[in-house]
Amino acid sequence: MSDITTIFLTRHGQTEWNILKKFQGHNDSALTELGIKQAKWLGEALRDEKIDLIYSSSSLRTLRTAELLAEGRDIPIEACDELMELNLGVWEGLNQEEAKNSDPLQFSNFWNDPNSFKVQKSETFQEVSTRAVNKLQQIITENSGKSILLVTHTVVVKLIMAYFEKRELKDLWNPPYIHPTCLCKIEISQDRHSIILHGDITHYKEEAVES
Repeated sequence: MSDITTIFLTRHGQTEWNILKKFQGHNDSALTELGIKQAKWLGEALRDEKIDLIYSSSSLRTLRTAELLAEGRDIPIEACDELMELNLGVWEGLNQEEAKNSDPLQFSNFWNDPNSFKVQKSETFQEVSTRAVNKLQQIITENSGKSILLVTHTVVVKLIMAYFEKRELKDLWNPPYIHPTCLCKIEISQDRHSIILHGDITHYKEEAVES
């Protein structure tokens, strides 16, 4: 058995609400035609990689992405609430402009001071980091020497990579941009880890658009 545990980490494909710049959080919208293509492109890029199992956020957009990534391969997919996106409470379903108008201070905090972000019925970034990183550590412990793919959301990808980078929360939104189905890869050996990829989109077959 390998002494290296490999974590592949990706975001779901583009969704209908991504195009409309709507905050999704625990709400959901369907993958677009491009979102389906993005998942298939990444699936093709990972075709020759050993993947033992997939852990997906339990949101439909991530589960659909996971199914497309695993197409034609016998890889078990486990749905996890811990990998769901930041619950955005009263902002869910609002577009960026509507959220900004409803609470300019919290809109600024979301992008510039994540530590201070909180709207009615939302989670904090720290709460999401705690649940996602705890789940990540459990996955690593239970699957030593295996290759695991996590399918999740922008904020969770950012927070998990911040954990590996020791990046402070105030710097969370610094590059790289987390495009739909962009790929991160981390290799873990004992108490050491190496970040091999971060936000990689070389599998894209059409030009990336922000969404």
